[in-house]
Amino acid sequence: MAGNRDRFTTATRLRLLGEQTAARVYRSQNRRQDRRSRLTGRAAFLALVVCTLVVALAYPMRQYVSQRNEIAEQEREAREARQRVEELRDEKARLQDDAYIQRLAREHLHYVMPGETGYTMIDPEAVRERREERDATDRPWYSNVLDGVDNADRPDR
Repeated sequence: MAGNRDRFTTATRLRLLGEQTAARVYRSQNRRQDRRSRLTGRAAFLALVVCTLVVALAYPMRQYVSQRNEIAEQEREAREARQRVEELRDEKARLQDDAYIQRLAREHLHYVMPGETGYTMIDPEAVRERREERDATDRPWYSNVLDGVDNADRPDR
């Protein structure tokens, strides 16, 4: 009887072990099915509709943003134009004043009133630069090129 009992216990153990294994396999298959079934036909259709709406609205939104930028740019240019008009009106009003005209003539045209003595100060550097510019423009081009080649080796440069 003792041998019969051990056999029964081993058979029972094998059966229990098989049931546990079957339960694990069943659970893992259910998990796989749960993962597969997350994306249903409705969810796929909803994703398709959302993607279609995004694509359909992308171009009009881009146009809207670019037009808003253009409007802002035009408003900025209009403000600058109004400011420039005000400056020109002020300048026009100043030009109506004889004292302002006399001051401009003295400053820019070097005019003097009768009985005054006018002096003009000449900057030696400016005279030398003008002379160099005039010398380069009065000569033929090949002379300028040869002078450039000759002056390139000078140690004072």
